[in-house]
Amino acid sequence: MADLQWNRDFAFEQSGEDEELLAELLVLLQESSLADFDKITTAEESGDATAMGEAAHSIKGAAASLGVERLREVAYELEKAGRIDDLQHASLFVAPLKELIDQLGTLK
Repeated sequence: MADLQWNRDFAFEQSGEDEELLAELLVLLQESSLADFDKITTAEESGDATAMGEAAHSIKGAAASLGVERLREVAYELEKAGRIDDLQHASLFVAPLKELIDQLGTLK
């Protein structure tokens, strides 16, 4: 299991130091990341590396806004591969990305 490398202090600051809001933001991050991940898998099935990268871009930004560094990094790698239309390279990041998204539910 990969480490999310979450900067909780940064996320807490981003939430205005509101524990309840932070919890809500983490739920929203996981939900939006799962929705974007569905776009990634659909794009992968159709051979559209560019669309994979676009969906990964959304995950990257959301993860960065809450200091979830490893998720941001993996999403960024997938985004870069998508930009150059490299389906084979982009596909390498799909499983690790899903694993990290699934781990978001463990953050508190």
